[in-house]
Amino acid sequence: MKTENQITFGVVIGNRGFFPAHLCESGRKEILAALKQAGINFVTLGLEDTTYGSIESIEDARKCANLFATNREKIDGILVTLPNFGDERAVANAIRWSGLSVPVLVHAFPDTSEKMTVADRRDSFCGKISVCNNLRQYGIRYSLTAEHVVAPQNDSFQHDLETFAAICRVYKGLKSLRVGMIGARPAAFNTVRFNEVLLENEGISVEPIDLSEIIHRANQLGSDDQIVKNKFEQIQVYWPNNAIPQEPLNRMAKLGAVIDSWMAANELSATAIQCWTAIEEIYGVVPCTLMSMMSDGLFPSACETDVPGVISMYALGLASQKASAIVDWNNNYNTSSSKCVGFHCSNFAKSLMVTSAEMSESGTAAHIIPHDILSGGLGDENTWGAIVGKLKPGPFTYCRISTDGLEGKMRTYLGEGRVTDEQIDTWGGYGVFEIPNMQALMHYICENGFEHHVAINPSNTSAVLREAFTKYLGWETYLHE
Repeated sequence: MKTENQITFGVVIGNRGFFPAHLCESGRKEILAALKQAGINFVTLGLEDTTYGSIESIEDARKCANLFATNREKIDGILVTLPNFGDERAVANAIRWSGLSVPVLVHAFPDTSEKMTVADRRDSFCGKISVCNNLRQYGIRYSLTAEHVVAPQNDSFQHDLETFAAICRVYKGLKSLRVGMIGARPAAFNTVRFNEVLLENEGISVEPIDLSEIIHRANQLGSDDQIVKNKFEQIQVYWPNNAIPQEPLNRMAKLGAVIDSWMAANELSATAIQCWTAIEEIYGVVPCTLMSMMSDGLFPSACETDVPGVISMYALGLASQKASAIVDWNNNYNTSSSKCVGFHCSNFAKSLMVTSAEMSESGTAAHIIPHDILSGGLGDENTWGAIVGKLKPGPFTYCRISTDGLEGKMRTYLGEGRVTDEQIDTWGGYGVFEIPNMQALMHYICENGFEHHVAINPSNTSAVLREAFTKYLGWETYLHE
């Protein structure tokens, strides 16, 4: 996931001739200033192209459409702004003729009671309704600001821009996502089956590779090879004083170097890995630390070749620009009907876990050890790499994307909760989750046959994902509240 690329909006400034055109001049300045404040790039007509860079006629709409088409690789979303009533046909035509298929946000300026004369009255309140009516007629999907009309300087509009930018990231990121699948799913886990054709139809490609090929490439590398040295150093920087013995650490560095090279060669942004037990038996390392590093770098990696699971992680990361994790809905928490335990054994991103810097009263800091379960049969020397500890307390969003092969459609559920500061004496990585109306959520998951894995992210982004999934991707989505 490339976080360094700024979002770019195509900006449409609507105008209608018998309303004051000077409002388009001042409105253009205000809207572009708000975009700059939000760190958003823009493509829009210049003052020399049309009246104050606004559109009203067919000729104006053509100019705007051609500009957007020329910049189609840059534009992530379209912002329609109405300093006055605006011409709904010009707005709809410009978007249609541009050929762009991106999210659209419709904004309108507010009137003030002191300026309601012919010289200054906007009527954008009404014009927005007309624009939305026409967009619907044209089959153009669109989003709305939180307030029907809002000044660009208002904090509410800055939040609108942030939310819409996140929707654009999710839509664009998922429509071009390439996922690497390393190895086969665990034979006992039918729950991670998925429909690859459905994903491809959504623009999500899966690049598989046999685990033996990855291991063979790793075995061909020497400890003195530069890419291995580089990876070795990255692991030490990522988790200093990790206590991993030299030999397992060398094997881990070789494996990481191979995965990195394979991902780069195939332009992959996420991975789902056959993490047990073949890799430990044949190669002698647990991949959890490497998966943690990838997830922390916003290239998420999921256990047990759960491809839809890692897509869920990726979607959350696109929305929040923070690392995600995959967990099992694993245990009840004593007698509480609103709490449960999220768990994995684990490959959680370091940024999500309580480390020595946040210790306080949160228990033992996260650390790397041999896998508690696998080491019993394979020995510590073959199972180093599991990350154990507690998730940081705070709010989180959960999300599960699923391919429904029986009905031939994409399904999702999502919602928000809180990781508490409660501690458990257990192995692996865990967090105690508090979720409103949790029993109804568990009923929904079970009644609809969802998987036991769920992706989580330390953010409040369920509204962003619901808008992106339902309105722009057309996926069946349940938002739990």
